[in-house]
Amino acid sequence: MQHAIVYEKKKVVQALRYHFVQRPEVRILIILVNVFAIVAAILFYTKKIRPEPFLLGSFVWAMLMASFWYILPQSIYKRASTFKDQFTIFFNSVGVRLENDRGETQWEWKRFSKFFESPHFFHLYFDSKSFFLVPKEGMTEDFRHDLRALLKVHIAS
Repeated sequence: MQHAIVYEKKKVVQALRYHFVQRPEVRILIILVNVFAIVAAILFYTKKIRPEPFLLGSFVWAMLMASFWYILPQSIYKRASTFKDQFTIFFNSVGVRLENDRGETQWEWKRFSKFFESPHFFHLYFDSKSFFLVPKEGMTEDFRHDLRALLKVHIAS
């Protein structure tokens, strides 16, 4: 199975957001900041605290959301030259081969630790922080179905 890869900035940034939200430490941090903000809002509303803790909680929440939703995905997109290139990716029983006019690389299936699917991409993880995005753009529904089956056989999700 082969697929031509071209990345669209808007979709890649959204996929990077999915990556960050999937991280357990980010989820815990978001939950803790939300709980703090809610408790501060309740205490402020009942006049148990002054407005400063409520405003601090709101500011921390806004900064956290801005960093995970805008700042980090944009900075990663700008630094990674991969997203500005075009590739052809090949999936077979041995692994995954990625090539373009400058060269090629081959990954055996055992190199991948997990995968998951977002609306526009298949995320293939090497470890908890490094991954490769395979766009669904240009894939037929049959190709996606076959790729899902291949990934489920070779990679634990």
